[in-house]
Amino acid sequence: MRERELRCVICDGDMLFEVPPCEDGHDDCPELICTRCGAAEVVAPIVVHMWLPPKSRKIAPEQRRAA
Repeated sequence: MRERELRCVICDGDMLFEVPPCEDGHDDCPELICTRCGAAEVVAPIVVHMWLPPKSRKIAPEQRRAA
């Protein structure tokens, strides 16, 4: 089992976490268990999509109209 040291919110300190045996069958399980109290921690990437308004606030010029 792989082990990592993370901050446990239950133990209120840096504790050793290990990956439990995964019942789903995949090798890279995002779940970690505190070796002291057994609290579960899910480590997964967070994807944030950010919308930025355009820098120029120009308004398109009026189109010419046929007379």
